[in-house]
Amino acid sequence: MKSCRRRWSCGLLAALAVATVAQAQTAWLFGEQHDQPDHQRQAAAAVQELAADGRLHAVVLEMAARGRDTRGLPRDASETQVREALHWSESWPWTRYRQVVMNAVRAGVPVLGGNLPRERVRQVMAEPEWDRQVPEGARQRLLDAVREGHCGLLPPSQLAPMARVQIARDRSLAETLAGAARDAPGDGVLLMLSGAVHASHTMGVPLHLSQVAPGLLTRSIGFRATASPAADGFDESRPAAVEPAPDHCAELAKRGMPSPGATEPRPQAPR
Repeated sequence: MKSCRRRWSCGLLAALAVATVAQAQTAWLFGEQHDQPDHQRQAAAAVQELAADGRLHAVVLEMAARGRDTRGLPRDASETQVREALHWSESWPWTRYRQVVMNAVRAGVPVLGGNLPRERVRQVMAEPEWDRQVPEGARQRLLDAVREGHCGLLPPSQLAPMARVQIARDRSLAETLAGAARDAPGDGVLLMLSGAVHASHTMGVPLHLSQVAPGLLTRSIGFRATASPAADGFDESRPAAVEPAPDHCAELAKRGMPSPGATEPRPQAPR
């Protein structure tokens, strides 16, 4: 960097640099396994701690559709009011996520749905332009994740359409985070809770944040059974208790192939 030739210009540049740092926002992207309660407990604790410090600007959830939020609700809103505001679906067990949501509401922090609206899913599956929204390497990782998430039982013809939905969901979550950052300028944290694949730097939301919110810092956080180095695609891996989970592959095989609208890969821990 060239040195300043005038004292006033040096002071101006220094002030601008300080302002840029002071206004930095960070998105904490928690990548969970949906059937592991300790993942949700740790996310809820992070919401509570950040809110108590006055650092939390918003919580963005995969579990509610974009356009649904708790803005306008009072801090003492009932759980019924909150669920109605988010149009909460029982496909996401409320008992697992209520603490994440209610900790934010009680602190006066808005909770924003970020997922692709359900009515868009079938449209996106037929839109090949989504294939070009991420680098080819990331798209191939998504195809592999969809294949593995459906235990190798999915017809090959369904892999690309389902990967498109995953890409569109990532874009929707990223745009929701970008909007939250614009609504609450200044330093602070935006917290996102989603499945692990969505939070990955190598194939998820961060790829889209670099386009829709290039100034937003990101920290991707995954969970593992023991303390260990961060998994590929994550900045941090936190130790978490493991509870026995159903055999998803056996369940999938028992009920037959998923319908075209069943696009969510089976929950997986980051590797």
